[in-house]
Amino acid sequence: MRQPAYYITHGGGPCFWMDFPPPLGPKAYESLRAFLDGLIGSLPARPKSVLVVSAHWEAPVPTVGSGEAPGMLYDYYGFPPHTYELSYPAPGNPALAARVQELLSRAGIASAADAERGFDHAVFVPMLIADPKAEIPVVTLSLQEDLGPEAHLAVGRALAPLRDEGVLILASGSSYHNLRDIFRGGEASSVEFDTWLRETAEAAPDLRTSRLIDWEAAPGARACHPREEHLIPLMVAVGAAEHEPGVTVYHARIGGKPYSCFAFGAA
Repeated sequence: MRQPAYYITHGGGPCFWMDFPPPLGPKAYESLRAFLDGLIGSLPARPKSVLVVSAHWEAPVPTVGSGEAPGMLYDYYGFPPHTYELSYPAPGNPALAARVQELLSRAGIASAADAERGFDHAVFVPMLIADPKAEIPVVTLSLQEDLGPEAHLAVGRALAPLRDEGVLILASGSSYHNLRDIFRGGEASSVEFDTWLRETAEAAPDLRTSRLIDWEAAPGARACHPREEHLIPLMVAVGAAEHEPGVTVYHARIGGKPYSCFAFGAA
């Protein structure tokens, strides 16, 4: 069965294994945890592999993690010691990594492979909730460091055939990502942008694409994404299901800010 393409918020650092002070509070991420916990079961079939597009990996060209047994990459700082002991021993899938490069090459997109890259927290944090037994093979894909929306829509288009090959495309970022303001103001801008983003995700495909290309013109856009690396994975998910409907699959407030996740091409 054809898999959808998802864009998810992966939370703040190792958020599911620690308590936060106000305004977040100790149970701030429980609704997001519940959503991720049910993600695999909500799919039309259990995926053969998951391709995670990581907001925490940028490279000159799209680069795929090709290792057989990726290690851990604790790319967060200042958190409790136990959060650096988390382990996610999911296997890689070198054959899928090669397939990703093949599809990108067919589309005229240069790419690279990295057999040493471990799972960063945009990968292992949500996957530890979605597949806690680490049974599904996981392959990671970087962003292109210029962060251009059209380039990442093109990456998604190139990778669309994977959905018919049992691969879940999971674009892992955050619909809101302003670390300076996360514990203080900015609620009005965050609501404006989240409303625009949900309307855009659920819009007719042609309108959705054009709005995403011009995302910086959206109300509150730069207030919510001073740098866009956590938004750009969305472009890959949309490109992979560009002519299919989008739906909001998660929407909640965390610490006063709204966050949303989307599925494209879901049955």
